[in-house]
Amino acid sequence: MAAARPSLGRIFPGSSILFLCDMQEKFRHRVVYFPEIVSVAARMLKVARLLQVPAVLTEQYPQSLGPTVPELGAQDLKPLSKTCFSMVPVLQQELDSRPQLQSVLLCGIEAQACILNTTLDLLDRGLQVHLVVDACSSGSQVDRMVALARMRQSGAFLSTSEGLILQLVRDAAHPQFKEILKIIKEPVPDSGLLGLFKGQNSLLC
Repeated sequence: MAAARPSLGRIFPGSSILFLCDMQEKFRHRVVYFPEIVSVAARMLKVARLLQVPAVLTEQYPQSLGPTVPELGAQDLKPLSKTCFSMVPVLQQELDSRPQLQSVLLCGIEAQACILNTTLDLLDRGLQVHLVVDACSSGSQVDRMVALARMRQSGAFLSTSEGLILQLVRDAAHPQFKEILKIIKEPVPDSGLLGLFKGQNSLLC
């Protein structure tokens, strides 16, 4: 009997959702590359809207950590408040209401905490997790690097924002491609990933 074919991690707008995790005011000066990862997450949100991919937003204990930063451009999304270090418990109803869902595109902070635990909970549900690596960060590069490696070991897919955007749109003949092209032509800010992918301890090893 032939071995089961591993998942290729293909994504499609009709079976995907964008998760935006805890990009809040109090993290602004505590998370490395915070402005850059928020900028990339905002890029993903713009594309999600163009392709009618649903998006959800959480805030970790906003009474203490403050609201979502305005530059994310998510003012039309109602944030769900949480204390758990995973988005999944507060999004249980949302996930249950989408039987067609296969893929979660995940952005936000912190990689070793809410991103990691959200990833494991989603994988437990049998969903594919696509980490937008240029839109995920932590308070330190070490935590970020180890968390990304850990999630990859568990079966999550690591991709850049542009790679995921082009997977979603699939074809230059797509009716929204001209608008999406304007977005991906804007320079992507350096979010310090190059060092994580170099050397003996590279995430690619």
